[in-house]
Amino acid sequence: MMTANRIALKEWAVVCAEMAAGRQTILLRKGGIREPSQGFTVEHREFFLFPTYVHENEEDLTETARLALPEVARGAPPAGELHLELYAVVEAAIEVLTLEPLRRLEGRHILAWSAVERRFHYRRPGLHVIALRVSRLPEPLVVPNLFRYDGCRSWVGLESELPVTGARPVLDDLAFHQRMASLREALGVDPAALSGHRSA
Repeated sequence: MMTANRIALKEWAVVCAEMAAGRQTILLRKGGIREPSQGFTVEHREFFLFPTYVHENEEDLTETARLALPEVARGAPPAGELHLELYAVVEAAIEVLTLEPLRRLEGRHILAWSAVERRFHYRRPGLHVIALRVSRLPEPLVVPNLFRYDGCRSWVGLESELPVTGARPVLDDLAFHQRMASLREALGVDPAALSGHRSA
């Protein structure tokens, strides 16, 4: 793990909360409207998780996640501030090109199936499944939320490098490796081939 970084990945705050609690270890990503024409790519192996609050859509979430939205919203920082509490390392990434394997991931994330289908078909068929080893920083990093961070983009280059020292994984090694083994089984992918793999 790096000791400092300036890269952040934007993700719904309710998803960040699930990752902070250790209930979710994967992201299903396609990319925002301001992504390059080829869509989302895993450009960085390590990054801060940048929680967003403005585009969370209740209809895109499971019932349990919808019920958690008010509490998550109450934890939003003041306007103009960005609170970074989580740091992530990509342990595996796979672009899934058919819907069936994604069905087997239900219960491992908080997106409703209708949202998964819609993301899968956006622009062209396919969805990135990204397994993250998430760590919590010793104290939240409070930095200005600059205007240039706005917009439907996934990756953000922060104004300066921020320290990662002292971050501790939210799941212990055994629990995380069990999640990874279960993910490989669900996707039907050989363990050695999971990272950077494309599944038909």
